[in-house]
Amino acid sequence: MARSGLIAGVTSDLTSKLKAGELVNMVAQQVGGKGGGRPDMAMAGGTQPEHLAQALADVQGWVKART
Repeated sequence: MARSGLIAGVTSDLTSKLKAGELVNMVAQQVGGKGGGRPDMAMAGGTQPEHLAQALADVQGWVKART
C-alpha cells in the first residue's frame, strides 16, 4: 500500500498565528491520514497519496487565511 509522509515546520515568530500541527493535519486529512506535533514542528502520514498534489496546493490559501 502506498503511503505519504508529511512534515511541517513553522518559524517561532509565526507560531502565534500558525501551528504546525494544524497545518499538517489539514494536509493529512486530504490524504487519508492524521498527525500532530508541536506548534513549530509536526508530522503526519496518509494512505491516499494520490490526493497529495491538491492538498499541497491548498496550503498557500490556508496560510494566507491565518496571517
